[in-house]
Amino acid sequence: MADHLCPSTHAADIDQQKCPLKNYGAGVSFYTPMQSIPAGTTTVPQPSGNSIPKLFHPIKLRGIELQNRIVVSPMCQYSADNGKHTVWHLTHLGGIIQRGPGLTIIESTAITEEGRITPEDSGLWEDSQIEPLKRLTDFAHSQGQRVGVQLNHAGRKASTVAPGIDRKAAAPAGAGGWPDKIFSVSDVPYDEHTHLPQILTLDGIAVIKKAFVAAAQRSLAAGFDAIEIHAAHGYLLHAFLSPATNTLLAPYGGSSENRMRLLLEIVEETRAVIPSAMPLLVRIPGSDWVEGGFTVDDAALLGAELAQRGVDLIDVSTGGLMSTQKIISGPGYQAPFSRAVKKAVEGTGALVSVVGLITSAAQAEELLQNGSADLVFVGRPFQKNPGLVWQWAEELGLEVRVANQIGWGYGQHAGRGIKVDLGKDALFN
Repeated sequence: MADHLCPSTHAADIDQQKCPLKNYGAGVSFYTPMQSIPAGTTTVPQPSGNSIPKLFHPIKLRGIELQNRIVVSPMCQYSADNGKHTVWHLTHLGGIIQRGPGLTIIESTAITEEGRITPEDSGLWEDSQIEPLKRLTDFAHSQGQRVGVQLNHAGRKASTVAPGIDRKAAAPAGAGGWPDKIFSVSDVPYDEHTHLPQILTLDGIAVIKKAFVAAAQRSLAAGFDAIEIHAAHGYLLHAFLSPATNTLLAPYGGSSENRMRLLLEIVEETRAVIPSAMPLLVRIPGSDWVEGGFTVDDAALLGAELAQRGVDLIDVSTGGLMSTQKIISGPGYQAPFSRAVKKAVEGTGALVSVVGLITSAAQAEELLQNGSADLVFVGRPFQKNPGLVWQWAEELGLEVRVANQIGWGYGQHAGRGIKVDLGKDALFN
């Protein structure tokens, strides 16, 4: 018996053909078994003979391949220690990532210390914050999974109390806040519960641009596969975009062209410092849901401008700018906005995603089939069920790979299924 077993080693470079029974390591600095087929990959052909829904078609995002079109939306955890990720982030996100979403985007990550939403926000304003993030990206890569980061400046919504403590409270200095360092495009606070902002000067705007670029460079060192710039939900870049909040004069206020200028400059400078194969995403507002605010037509125009500047995925959300907003909510309520942006960028190669109250596989599939988006972003359902990808596959009568450590208990064989080549279109008719 001993003659037929392989040595007890975890080296990743051993020839697997010579030792087919070995539980090979994933080729990272710590031992974890390699996933020869990443979780979330469709089994081809399907044992049932069923065709494969679009939700589980692989898709190319610039230089990376996603095994399905389900993206974990950025979800703030308010659990960082001076911007540094903690064990909470590793365990929370690790459990989701190992179950196979096509891409996971890490929560709003501040580009400056005063750009945090709360004192417990994730950050990339200094080099010491790189290593805790790299622990997460290393784990994701050990599972064959892709992970991105969302870069943000909170603007006038900065220095608030984590919502798990109080959903309507500003963080004073005594609670780790920074009430004297709130910056935006006007001196009007978001609401009666937030701090009074200072108006950014041209020098201050230059600092913001440099900080976004520096954070993007740190993202590379942290091992991320993609970068998303947050320009929605009422944070700083959204405030620049909207005529409802931007009271500045030229060159960054007034006309639509001027209001888009800062975001477009940040996109251009970020695109210039990241690898040519690295996807760049931008989350934009589809509507402010207020009179005189940013509209779906503005979003379509902005989407086209972003596509021209090398943005690979436009992530369309809405709201968050004004406390007086009147959102008309419901299942998939943001789909009309993503659909309009998708139409505006048709032929550019840029992809578009939809987010918001997407709660079933059938609904997600329909949004892809009817032209609302190319991918779906899902947040809260993953909080409730980290195995959502598997659940949605089962809802559609589909078999997908799960991690070997989980799948064997359900009869999954390590060699079953294939890692699909994007060119094999016939498999997805």
